[in-house]
Amino acid sequence: MDARSRVTAWAPGAQQLLGHHPDQIVGHHGPELFDGPMPGALSRALAEGREWSGRVALRHRDGRRVHGCDVHAAPVHGTAEDISWVLLIAEADAAGRSPGHERADDDGTAALMGWALDQLPLAVGVFDRDNRMVGASDEAYRAMAVRAEDALGRRLGEVGSAPPYRRLEQLSAEVLRTGEAIRVRISDRAREEGRGRVYADFVSPVRDGDGQVRGTSIAALDITEQDLARRRLALMSAAGLGVGTTLDVIRTAQELADVATERFADYVGVDLLDSVVRGLPPEPVGARAATTYLRVAQQSVLAGCPESAIPTGQPDLIARDSPMELALSTGRALRHRIQDPDMARWLVREPARAERARAFGIHSYLVAPLLARGTTLGLVIFLRHRTVEPFDVDDLHLAGELAARAALAIDNARQYTLQRNAALTLQHSLLPRRKPRQAAVDLAFRYLPGSSRDGVSGDWFDVIPLPGARVALVVGDVVGHGVHASAAMGRLRTAVRTLADLDLPPDELLTHLDDLVLRADLEPTGEPAPGLSRGTEAGEVGASCLYAVYDPVARTCVLARAGHPGPAVLRPDGSLDFPELPAGPPLGLGGLPFESAVLDLPPGSLLAFYTDGLVQETDGNTGFAPLRRALADPVASLEEICDAVLDASCAGPPADDVALLIARTHALDDSQVVTWDIAPDPAEVARARNW
Repeated sequence: MDARSRVTAWAPGAQQLLGHHPDQIVGHHGPELFDGPMPGALSRALAEGREWSGRVALRHRDGRRVHGCDVHAAPVHGTAEDISWVLLIAEADAAGRSPGHERADDDGTAALMGWALDQLPLAVGVFDRDNRMVGASDEAYRAMAVRAEDALGRRLGEVGSAPPYRRLEQLSAEVLRTGEAIRVRISDRAREEGRGRVYADFVSPVRDGDGQVRGTSIAALDITEQDLARRRLALMSAAGLGVGTTLDVIRTAQELADVATERFADYVGVDLLDSVVRGLPPEPVGARAATTYLRVAQQSVLAGCPESAIPTGQPDLIARDSPMELALSTGRALRHRIQDPDMARWLVREPARAERARAFGIHSYLVAPLLARGTTLGLVIFLRHRTVEPFDVDDLHLAGELAARAALAIDNARQYTLQRNAALTLQHSLLPRRKPRQAAVDLAFRYLPGSSRDGVSGDWFDVIPLPGARVALVVGDVVGHGVHASAAMGRLRTAVRTLADLDLPPDELLTHLDDLVLRADLEPTGEPAPGLSRGTEAGEVGASCLYAVYDPVARTCVLARAGHPGPAVLRPDGSLDFPELPAGPPLGLGGLPFESAVLDLPPGSLLAFYTDGLVQETDGNTGFAPLRRALADPVASLEEICDAVLDASCAGPPADDVALLIARTHALDDSQVVTWDIAPDPAEVARARNW
């Protein structure tokens, strides 16, 4: 019976006893077999998942009552933790013996047979008080590959010397001593198949009518297929959780090697096309396979992967007629044994691989291509040398599924790398490549792309020379990631440069820039511009920006910000502060004012502009503390200060993009400044232009 008490198997003996043909009873509820309600003790045993033995009345198919049936119920734990049941039923006569079985001796051998044996689709053996076999089902003899006359009267350890038999004999002796049933899972090797089998074994006491233990029964259920299915599911589950956790191609390949070595093969090597590693489009399926792949990842049950002829990071030459080239050309997983003629011919041409195959006893190869979205990415090689069983057909299908899932994760990482590289290229092309010529400040700057799965964002900075020896210092951040964010950043940077040419004060410049972002958000299509969010939807922001103009003559810096953090200011006397600037709204909201603030800066003051990726809080600590520490040494060069700031604030790859712009102010004295008074007369315009 299954966990819901439905009959799932019906032996011929049960049909003879109760009259039901298997087609008539399989699928029906077991309690229908009882004459009246199921005994309460049996109901409780079924609910609690424990064994039960007792005498009950059953009902024949023709409706008559079948008196005095001895029933033994044994639970069978399935792969999904559901409990099925095996019921052993014997019809006893008035003397307590089953019909057809005479009491042959004083120790109750015939009675034990009558109680325990029925023609079940299970391997069942019955043992007396001396732990010697008194009977078994035909299935048991087939499983042990012995004849009845060679097994009866002997202990299991005498029937077979393999560890499973000795273990079962010990368990049977323990059940005889304690009277408690034991359930175990034991692996065996079927002699005719040469491969491992897995059995769920139930060692149970057999009691007489007085409840005394008269012997034991061992029921063995072949669960090899269920065990293989469980292992396959476990491997695919592990692959789903452990492969593709990042968008890094090499890391994903290594995760595949790690998972497969732990649960499937003794060695795993992953080869990828060089174009895949670099994030470029791979060759399509059907094109001639490249002869050289890159060994990007490998793992072994042996430390250091000594059985591999190709070190990690080195090219792997795929020769024609090799198992790898054959899998690539056919587009499907293939398995090979080391003694196959084709393998022997190939290894003659591969002395390094042949030597390692001999040294480590490699006996089975399995090669699966990595195919995703119609393209060949590479291949994965599975080897066995410590595992005795070679790869079988089920392993072949499993390797194909595993390679297909891993290939999809690798291709996702490849496409991410391709888009990231494109965004980085666009980003770097839009950022300043060299320091502009100007006399107001000394400059140093850095840009670090973030490691986010979403790709690079739209952080930018700029330095714009202005009339009168002034200079504009700009830093900003566009919401979003990828190419669209980089393109939006480029449009904003161009707009800022255009507005700066009009020589507008910082607050007015941000007002005009806000109008531009708002108009871009409300394009006629109703869709926001790429990289910019809808400015009209609550809580969404287009971009942030900080615009500052430093005048070396007046020695002042006028700043205005739109949703962006203010700068750090380090003065020549060593004092460091973060000035409170009027908090303008982010760009794209529209209708809200911006205000400017003026800072008096002595010559040699240091201004540090940055994006929020530099000062993000970690572990509850304020992100400004590393910046404060890094700026505390004013003697260092600006380049050294930039490096110190990044080292202090970014222990590893930053989660978000980081833009950093540091400027040290100069002052122009009277010898470098000329002042003219121009009368309010239109005729003075020509003179002013000449000047």
